Amino acid sequence: MKRHLVIFARVPQFGRVKQRLAEAIGPLAAMRFYRQTLDRQIRTLSRDRRWTVWLFVTPDHVLDHPAWHRANVRGQGRGDLGRRMKRPFRLLPPGPLVLVGSDIPAMQPRHIVRAFALLGDHDLVFGPATDGGFWLIGARRGRPLPRSLFAKVRWSTQHALADTLATIPPGYTTAIADTLDDVDDANDLRRWHGC
Repeated sequence: MKRHLVIFARVPQFGRVKQRLAEAIGPLAAMRFYRQTLDRQIRTLSRDRRWTVWLFVTPDHVLDHPAWHRANVRGQGRGDLGRRMKRPFRLLPPGPLVLVGSDIPAMQPRHIVRAFALLGDHDLVFGPATDGGFWLIGARRGRPLPRSLFAKVRWSTQHALADTLATIPPGYTTAIADTLDDVDDANDLRRWHGC
């Protein structure tokens, strides 16, 4: 069965991406960082034949933006982050699906391979971040996502992963993949450069 890798992305526009990072390094540098990270992710992950890469982007009207490299592009749609993240799981063809953020500079194909491997024995997989959030969610898609998934999650807080895990009803098996961090602010950027 075909594997699907979804990159959740925002159009890399000046003043519209990485707001907290921009407070420290300026909006132009923040946009460049985001654009370079996103570009590297798209190019690296699209080369791998073990999955099909899909970009789910916001805003929805920028489907032809040059940053997308002629990838399979769809709009994220409306709603909060949880509702928008559920959309690819519902719309894409059958097969295991892993969804990742677009600002994870340490992400490599081996991290995605491990997440798909974990879906061999589990319904859901999460890639935690050290700040309490998560950079990856995946589903085997043998059955629908739980209706309660992402209900009342405190997004962009240290509670995001714990809140999400609490929305999964009994009967669904869950695995934890590698811990990686996104870069949201100057401290994250310093930590990334220190790696």
